[in-house]
Amino acid sequence: MPRLFAALEIPHNAAMSLSLLRGGLPGARWIDVENYHLTLRFIGDVEHHVADEFADALSRVRRFEFRLGLSGLGVFGGKKPHSLFATPTASPDLTELQAEIDRICQRLRLPADPRKFTPHVTIARLRNTPPEQVARYLSGRGNFHVPPFAVNRFVLMSSRESVGGGPYIVEESYPLTPRISVPNVAKNAPAAERLVR
Repeated sequence: MPRLFAALEIPHNAAMSLSLLRGGLPGARWIDVENYHLTLRFIGDVEHHVADEFADALSRVRRFEFRLGLSGLGVFGGKKPHSLFATPTASPDLTELQAEIDRICQRLRLPADPRKFTPHVTIARLRNTPPEQVARYLSGRGNFHVPPFAVNRFVLMSSRESVGGGPYIVEESYPLTPRISVPNVAKNAPAAERLVR
C-alpha cells in the first residue's frame, strides 16, 4: 500500500536557501535538500484502488498558478521540540488549493487529518534538543526570508515508511492554470487629442 500525500515542491533556488540553515542545532537530523516540500494533505497508507481514485479526482482541480515566499522559522512540539520548519508567507491561493484537496478527501471518505492545516516546510527533525537551544537558534535567524517563487503545479507524492520520512517519489503532477495578463487598454491607447479654439 502506498503512503500518499499531496504537496508543493520547493524549487531549487529556494531549497538552496533553506539548506543554508543547516547546522548549529544539536540533536537535529537535517532533511535532505531534495526532500523539501510543503504538504497540502496527508493521506497515509491506502489501497491501490483508493490511490487511483484520489489521483483521478486531483486531476480535476482547476486553480491558477501563484507565487509563494518563505518568511520565518518555527518549531512543532512546544517544550519537547520535534520539528524545525520554515513558514510560507500568507497566501489565499495556497489556502484555497489546500481546502479543495481536503474537500476531495471528504468526498472520497478518506480519514480526516486530525491536525489543523499549518503550512510549513520541515527542514529538520529534532531529538532531545533542549528548548533553550532551539530558542537561541531561532532568534539568530529571525530575518530568514526566501523571495517568492512560482508555484505552477502540485504533486501527489509517496514515501516509504522510514524514520523522518523520505525518500519521496512524485507519483503524479497536476499543472495549475497560468494567469494571463491582460494589457491595460487605457494605458496603451493613444492620448486623446485636445481641441484648441
